[in-house]
Amino acid sequence: MSESKIILVTGASSGFGALAARALAAKGHAVYAGMRETSGRNAAKVAELEEWSAAAGTDLHGIEMDVQDQESVDHAIAEIISARGAIDVVVHNAGHMVLGPTEAFTVEQVAELYDINVLSTQRVNRALLPHMRRRRSGLVVWVASSSTRGGHPPFLAPYFAAKAGMDALAESYAAELIRFGIDTAIVVPGAYTSGTNHFAHATTPDDKACEAEYDELYGQTRGDLGRQLAAIVPPGSDPQAVADEIARIIDLPFGERPFRTHIDPSRDGSEVVTAVANRIRHEFYHRVGIADLLTHNDSL
Repeated sequence: MSESKIILVTGASSGFGALAARALAAKGHAVYAGMRETSGRNAAKVAELEEWSAAAGTDLHGIEMDVQDQESVDHAIAEIISARGAIDVVVHNAGHMVLGPTEAFTVEQVAELYDINVLSTQRVNRALLPHMRRRRSGLVVWVASSSTRGGHPPFLAPYFAAKAGMDALAESYAAELIRFGIDTAIVVPGAYTSGTNHFAHATTPDDKACEAEYDELYGQTRGDLGRQLAAIVPPGSDPQAVADEIARIIDLPFGERPFRTHIDPSRDGSEVVTAVANRIRHEFYHRVGIADLLTHNDSL
């Protein structure tokens, strides 16, 4: 077993975040599962987490963290550092999905989605990275999506756009942090249509009149989309595989972690596009003389 680390997982009330928090705790790490409304609507999930931790003999804790509120983020990170002296790893997992015709989402809805999926990571980074930079040590794990480069279908565009924004941030941050001794890993799940609440809790458009106009020509297509996506996922595909991969990567030594790894049973083509994009990025970094900013195991 690798050395125990202090780990913060955002958006850990359900889905990949909840699974990863337990998988990491089971490996002997001290894990803080960030979620909002820990004394409100998520109080039962915190109690369930604590019961699981006590039964398993692990060091796993729920902590109040609303990633859309800088004060809440600052307070949670300060609380962990005060109690433990450090945070070694952050897992950027918080996110939300929408489902419907793109035009029918209001500007405010799209802005809200960007806030949850993209700006949340910036809030956490601004609170945590000064601590990691001073220590010249740390790991930032980004839970991305194969949708940013794979064969993404329609009616999910605001979510895809937000995840693409987060992915672009992750790549740039990797180059800007490596000289501080801070490692980066981007974990890319495919479209798991079951086993998480990702699709079930997706937000629909506020402009119902516009949505209805699209349904005249696309209603059947949209209605069948979930079933068709599920049909290309092999039977037995379990989102636990994503959590296990996050835990595996975190346990690897600095310099041996893969820069980007895919867990996509549907094989939507994201890995193929990534291979080409990675080669181009490498060539560009070498051409402009900044190849040292590529992470140590970020090789072709």
